[in-house]
Amino acid sequence: MRGHGKRIPVSAALRRRLVQSFASLATGVPLFRPGASLPGSSAPLLGAPPPPDGRQGPPLHKRLRASLRVSVVEGMFAEVFTACAGPTVLTAWAIALKLGPFLVGVMTALPFFAQFVQFPAAWLTLCFGHRRVALTAVCLSRLALLPMALIPWLGLSLEGQQHLLLAVAGASALLAVVGNNAWVAWMGELVPSAVRGRFFGKRTALTTLMGTAASLTAGLLMDRLKGLDGVGLALPLLALAACVMGVVTTLMMAAQHDPAPPGSAPKLELKAALLPWKDDGARRVLLYQVAWNAAVGVSAPFFALHSLQNLKMTFVIMALHAAAVAGVRVLTAPLWGRAIDRLGAQPVLMCCSLGISAIPMLWLLPSAGTLWPLLFDVLLAGSLWSGHGLAIFALPLTVAPRRGRPFYLAAFATAGGLAYAAAAALGGALAAQVPQQFMLGGHLWVNLHVLFVVSSVARLGAAFLAARVNEPGAATTRTVAQVVERFLPRPRAVTAGSRAPSPPRAPTGA
Repeated sequence: MRGHGKRIPVSAALRRRLVQSFASLATGVPLFRPGASLPGSSAPLLGAPPPPDGRQGPPLHKRLRASLRVSVVEGMFAEVFTACAGPTVLTAWAIALKLGPFLVGVMTALPFFAQFVQFPAAWLTLCFGHRRVALTAVCLSRLALLPMALIPWLGLSLEGQQHLLLAVAGASALLAVVGNNAWVAWMGELVPSAVRGRFFGKRTALTTLMGTAASLTAGLLMDRLKGLDGVGLALPLLALAACVMGVVTTLMMAAQHDPAPPGSAPKLELKAALLPWKDDGARRVLLYQVAWNAAVGVSAPFFALHSLQNLKMTFVIMALHAAAVAGVRVLTAPLWGRAIDRLGAQPVLMCCSLGISAIPMLWLLPSAGTLWPLLFDVLLAGSLWSGHGLAIFALPLTVAPRRGRPFYLAAFATAGGLAYAAAAALGGALAAQVPQQFMLGGHLWVNLHVLFVVSSVARLGAAFLAARVNEPGAATTRTVAQVVERFLPRPRAVTAGSRAPSPPRAPTGA
């Protein structure tokens, strides 16, 4: 390979490509679960105010470097917390405590339903400061799991244990949204824009590796120590480990400084909160967000439950599946970033939405003894969700004006989160009404298969709502044929003695 007239080693090019992949994911794609509101597992600078551009003296520069190093380590330990208290572990708790499909749907939808506190969280951040609110809320959200570590000795009935699980999950989700809102604003002030892509590329790379290793360890622990009936030892131990990680990460966050001078926070204007609802372009994005999140929410909470109960997958296999999906997302992120630069976010959003609509149908194919069809899920989910995440991150930033942008982004997060939560609860209620197993067309089906079919059809309908989204400065695609046409390579005429110009290179973090 050549760059600027010099030969670049293949290994160096691969390293640069890998760093660009992680940087792309760091600025736009949640690595673990859509809607996660934990620092380190969601798009880190979504809606954050721009950092000050003034030059800093040597003492502050040293302090900044130390804070950035601690932030990387803190993010790695935050992923250990996610592995001990994430959706797979919550699903294991639900199975151990015999929660029905409806309550499973409600529990897994709580982080999305909690998005309704986005506006109050922004008010708290502005009133009390992002560092103080982030430290308090994040610490409490992680220590909220302490009752689950003590549940074998609390002497509660099964119904009492179920209520405690729902209460703990709800409190942790609400506090995590508040903490993440403040943490995002804090990181926007702390990390200079000149090094933001490189920093979060490195941070995301290390946190991804730590999260994968922690998930595999948690899976091994649950497989080895799971009880034949009831909670067993693994789940309380994981809850205790999550609380310990909560204390450790809080101490590491406290070691990071706040570069914003006192009184520099923007004023909270309530009338600015109404701007997204008056903007036609924003309303179109909101409509898509509501329809899409509802279509996804009908089935998304139940894939882990289906994997454990019906496909008889071990926790280790589930962790390997998640790691494979994350790996494909890392590799395909730069390709989608360049496509967004060349075509715009709206065509990529429509293309990926159409492809993702087929993914739930793939889950009709595997059975307890035949898991190989999930290889197609790894390829499709990893690549298409990568492009969808980048497009849905870039599109609101394009639609939202600079004035009032935090309220636009809060409106998108709130509307999408509430739609997901309502659909998840509805999906759980529907699964509870369908027989757990039934025969149709000479084949044996389970109740969750019905949710997968409903979600696939709903996703297809929501994908066409993306055609109504108007992206400023981009040629919007309205039909499937236009999407295909825009993604096909176009022949370029090359005159004698000249070369066709190369397409512009996507910047790091696109």
